[in-house]
Amino acid sequence: MTQVRITCINKDRGNHYNPHEAVSHYGWLNPQTNESGKADRASMVVWLETQGNSAYVMDRIGNKAYCGVRKSANGNKFLQTYADQTYTDNLLNLPEC
Repeated sequence: MTQVRITCINKDRGNHYNPHEAVSHYGWLNPQTNESGKADRASMVVWLETQGNSAYVMDRIGNKAYCGVRKSANGNKFLQTYADQTYTDNLLNLPEC
């Protein structure tokens, strides 16, 4: 199982208030290996849909919100965090990569 922490995002024109599907890239860190990288939205969705892979966002005090794959009304797949079985906006609060 591979687990990465999403550390930053890129959105169209840096506008962090667009819908989640506007995220173009996710910056990530594998805390077990210290490997880091940046993946486009489509690649990250495919990676997350692969059995055993997971991604999360961590807040300032160490709480994790895991990412799930969702599909917009337009049919675009994107990542969104969830906590307590409720989808949240933790990814949109991340800094620009």
